[in-house]
Amino acid sequence: MIKPLLLGGVIALLPGMALAEEVMMNGANTAWILTSTALVLFMTLPGLALFYGGLVRTKNVLSVLLQCFSIAGIASVAWLVIGYSLAFGEGNALIGDFSRVLMAGVGRDTLFGDIPEPLFMLFQMTFAIITPALIVGGFAERMKFSAILLFSLIWLLLVYVPVTHWVWGGGWLGAMGLYDFAGGTVVHITAGVAALVAALVLGPRRGFPKTAMPPHNMTMTVTGAGMLWVGWFGFNGGSALAADGNAAMAMLVTHISASVGALTWMFIEWKRFGKPSALGAVTGMVAGLGTITPASGFVGPGGALVIGLLAGVVCFSATQYLKRVLKIDDSLDVFPVHGVGGIMGTLLAGVFSSTGLGVFSGYGFADGIETMGGQIWVQFIGAAVTVVFTALLTYGILKVVALLVGGLRVGEEQEIEGLDVTSHEETGYNMS
Repeated sequence: MIKPLLLGGVIALLPGMALAEEVMMNGANTAWILTSTALVLFMTLPGLALFYGGLVRTKNVLSVLLQCFSIAGIASVAWLVIGYSLAFGEGNALIGDFSRVLMAGVGRDTLFGDIPEPLFMLFQMTFAIITPALIVGGFAERMKFSAILLFSLIWLLLVYVPVTHWVWGGGWLGAMGLYDFAGGTVVHITAGVAALVAALVLGPRRGFPKTAMPPHNMTMTVTGAGMLWVGWFGFNGGSALAADGNAAMAMLVTHISASVGALTWMFIEWKRFGKPSALGAVTGMVAGLGTITPASGFVGPGGALVIGLLAGVVCFSATQYLKRVLKIDDSLDVFPVHGVGGIMGTLLAGVFSSTGLGVFSGYGFADGIETMGGQIWVQFIGAAVTVVFTALLTYGILKVVALLVGGLRVGEEQEIEGLDVTSHEETGYNMS
């Protein structure tokens, strides 16, 4: 009787042993997400800061750099105090709860899946940093520094956090089966739409569109763009939350889309204006990166090729239409690149995730959705709701901030002299 009882006891322990193995930390996955976290922060500091800094005029370069750095600090603190909890706390379909305020109940051994939860929180923090920083391009060279700081804080909590919960934190869009692997809705649509609303509310820079306002330092911009390209491997590849084939494929399709986007934009300029430009190449690259982001975990290289091509064509056209026809001064093209790219990439994820497209096939449909049309409908709902929600909330936040700080824009003399001196008593370059 002893042997059967002993054997029965061992068998009874097996499920518990298996469960214990499932929740053990995976060292390889942890190492990859540690690396990805550094890469995504590298996208904002120094990548985006240099990219944007080179695009503005000399008199505003330092102000843009400081805005990116300051937003990184504000977003980090807000994410720690309450943002992470509201985004990824259990909560309900619309918003998380307060169970993770100031990382309550989270220690060095607490796991999220098979990686440490503090690491997952930090990885997501880098997304919360770059999203409001992207919006800077919509109101560059004319918004008060105090307004930027207050707007970024409120916008992060009222717009970015709820959308993050809807898509990735157990909310209603995720439950519907929305495909957004690394932030088409969460990052690019929200940032792009917010930048467009801000550009409309503030109005154009003085002299736009009659006065030429070319980038003051393309070397800085191309350097920042290169950093964005490299950092995007962590942005998309890290979103697999594992060092596996999903991460590898996400990195591959990210690179393909960026390459095709850069070439497409460059060749369009070459054909239309007679010469290719470095600005066109790097802008097309960013368009390719933003457009592939939501689809990067669901499509293959063939799909990425088409997505990059469409990103170059459509985002180029959107940029020209916004500035030349509508005459909207989205200073650094945030909406036509990130907003339009994010919307298009979200919709195309529903197309190229299909397993029936031959060499353009992806990795199938999830959550019981059996047809391409069904998935595209879910993608459309996700994109449309994100656009409307972001636009309405952003407009309201800007109006409230204007009341709190006595207006959003700097004065005419300050704008003419430049924000570096008038807002910070510094200059980007010492020419003496």
